[in-house]
Amino acid sequence: MSEILLPDGIRIGNADDGATGVTCILTDKATGGVSVRGGAPGTRETDMLRADKSQGFVDAIALSGGSAYGLEASCGVAEYLRERGVGFVAGDKVVPLVAQAILFDLNTPGEYRYPDKKMGYAAAADARRTDLKFGAVGAGTGATVGKIFGMQAASRGGLGGATVRFGDVFVTAVIAVNALGDVYDRKTGKILAGARMPDGEYFNTVARLTDGTFAAQMQVRSGTNTTIGCVMTNARLDKAQVNRLADVAHDGLALSIRPVHTDADGDTLFALSSGDKTLDMSILAALAVEATADAVENAVRR
Repeated sequence: MSEILLPDGIRIGNADDGATGVTCILTDKATGGVSVRGGAPGTRETDMLRADKSQGFVDAIALSGGSAYGLEASCGVAEYLRERGVGFVAGDKVVPLVAQAILFDLNTPGEYRYPDKKMGYAAAADARRTDLKFGAVGAGTGATVGKIFGMQAASRGGLGGATVRFGDVFVTAVIAVNALGDVYDRKTGKILAGARMPDGEYFNTVARLTDGTFAAQMQVRSGTNTTIGCVMTNARLDKAQVNRLADVAHDGLALSIRPVHTDADGDTLFALSSGDKTLDMSILAALAVEATADAVENAVRR
């Protein structure tokens, strides 16, 4: 994996228990945006980030496993920030603005293991600018892909990262890949991870969905998947533009995950702008798409 660059003020940390985890992005009041494309999302404070809302910045983005239970993790991130006086000041109170998206990884038989407040706090405390961790860490710890036949035929997912540059401007994507669909090398068309047949060959989910071969045997359960992540840039963007960047970054998911944005996925991408560089928005959008696709593929290349 090539070097991962972070805009000024942004740090990333992870915490997990071996079954599930949290990835925390501390932003130093970056301009934030969000785009929800999946049919079964689980989120916190996404309305705050939309272009028509008054709040202009976000203090942290939390990505976590645990399905809806994992939303507790953002309370730990908020506590970490409150202790340091970071957040929206209202009188003598400080309210950290923490947005979050969750994925489903409740896969431990007989147990509910999910990121809690303590784990969210630990992820925030781990936030750093160098020596970033990817793979089966943080929000990618319990991630899997290719679940058209359920967990027994799935492959490992994970947390992936990538940076794409244009001169002195860059976009970095950090993506936790936990999709119903298969992950492809978009340049060769080869499946990198996905649903497997008993002989070990990939099932090719999208081909079988479109030809109807195994439609009657599908074991899709709504909301038991979801790919989540964040794209971030050192270009200066207003709130409308950063929401646009989050929106177009989903094209990167579509390049490397097939099928994507299903009713069984809650695919959600955040975007952050922290910097003073300038670049044509069309070029910046293209960088975001490529960085997102690269991050997805990197998540399963290990």
